[in-house]
Amino acid sequence: MSSFQLYLQLGISHITDIQGYDHILFLLTLCAVYQIKQWKSVLVLITAFTVGHCTTLLLSTLNFINISSALIEFLIPLTILITAIVNIIHKGENITPKLQAIKYSTALFFGLIHGLGFSSYLKSLLGLESNIIKPLFAFNLGIELGQMIIVLIFFIITSVITDLLKLNKRNWTITLSGISVIVSLMLSIMRFPV
Repeated sequence: MSSFQLYLQLGISHITDIQGYDHILFLLTLCAVYQIKQWKSVLVLITAFTVGHCTTLLLSTLNFINISSALIEFLIPLTILITAIVNIIHKGENITPKLQAIKYSTALFFGLIHGLGFSSYLKSLLGLESNIIKPLFAFNLGIELGQMIIVLIFFIITSVITDLLKLNKRNWTITLSGISVIVSLMLSIMRFPV
């Protein structure tokens, strides 16, 4: 297996690992207000998130920024909490171009925070590499592909629940966002930097 393939696989497995459930929950919460027919908007949203975490992964790996991992672990559930509250407030209305631009910007910003959460793991992997650009690119590409897999599975489950089981899409969004609020509050309390 080439170095590129190795880091690609590591990126996929890192984002899809259930131990990283906070990142997965963020993705699901971020996409909760969308339907599968809005896949282009979701793809841009996920890519904005990826650009954010790629940026901080690069800056952190190159030691341009160094932020306390305890602070980052506290901020990650706050990104979930804010996203979930926005979903609940949104009331299921159409997503206007202005709201979409805000969502893209927020996903990008929150990606910066989540990228710092990935950085210590990646730094430990890249410790022996002489050139980090190709492995860093492969890892981020793997994360992007992993996120697409997670979101695709989420949309399949959402379609089954809303179409086959006839659950109102808004009720599904509120349920998922409510769960996200509870989990993120618990994580924020547990991870509060002392």
